[in-house]
Amino acid sequence: MLKNKEKILSVAPMMDWTDRHCRYFHRLMSSHALLYTEMVTAPAVIHGDRDRLLSYDETEHPIALQLGGSDPNLMAQATKIGCDYGYDEININIGCPSDRVQSGAFGACLMQDPDLVAKCVSAMQDASTGAEITVKCRIGVDEQDPHEVLPDFIKRVSATGVKTFAIHARKAWLKGLSPKENRDIPPLDYDLVHQMKAANPDLNIHINGGLMTLNEALPHLERGLDGIMIGRAAYHDPASVLLQADSLVYGDTDKTTAEQAVLDMLPYIENHISKGGRLNQITRHMLGIFTGRPGAKLWRRILSETAHKDGAGPEVVLTALDAMKQKAA
Repeated sequence: MLKNKEKILSVAPMMDWTDRHCRYFHRLMSSHALLYTEMVTAPAVIHGDRDRLLSYDETEHPIALQLGGSDPNLMAQATKIGCDYGYDEININIGCPSDRVQSGAFGACLMQDPDLVAKCVSAMQDASTGAEITVKCRIGVDEQDPHEVLPDFIKRVSATGVKTFAIHARKAWLKGLSPKENRDIPPLDYDLVHQMKAANPDLNIHINGGLMTLNEALPHLERGLDGIMIGRAAYHDPASVLLQADSLVYGDTDKTTAEQAVLDMLPYIENHISKGGRLNQITRHMLGIFTGRPGAKLWRRILSETAHKDGAGPEVVLTALDAMKQKAA
């Protein structure tokens, strides 16, 4: 179980982004932020290559596994497997609007069936051997009125005993908008998320959607929410989100600098390459570490042009770091 449930910063689950290499890099910048896997479907967990899908470095704790699915039995099986792998939290995705997810009858379309979500969550709780079961949802979909739908959804699902909801403060449009457009076009309704906390003071309510900096996000904690979840900004500009997270969110000492985080990745990179991995599988997650700083463009260019080449190793990262420093001098 997570030790600090008072106030939490989490890096949102993001497909193709929050893999094990990304999470390891993020952990070097914050000891306490909650890190999520990419969404993994329950059938993939049950029938697929579990080690490839679920393995992680022990330093990544606290870490949450996000599952996609709508069959209570399969969600229970996948939850048990996730617990066996030692995840601190297992989250059900009720927010993804992609066509592929809709065709599997899960993700955001489940906002239309809170009773089925409740059955899934209940089955997951019964199967859990230690991980907290949580829900990530939208405020509604399509023509639904969020002010009617979201309170009812939370009431029905929380009746199972689940305590934590991460709410993306936008509707999802299941037809007519791409997943990317669904992250930007539907208007944000932060006040509705705060209303959910006021109406459910015993629940842990986390807010997600449109938060670009810690300075933007922290007022939501000050207003009484239990958690802030930052997605794309934490990926594209991780230093600005994570390097001060331990002090500003958790009251602890900040962990490192951007430069040191890069240097601390070198042994990890060496190990990955020694096992047959490629440098760009890791460095693609490191491109934004110097965002906004002199030399950042050069850093990105060297990694982008070189890291994919055969034989590329840690020396490429050091070359890019040195070039950035010289440019900034």
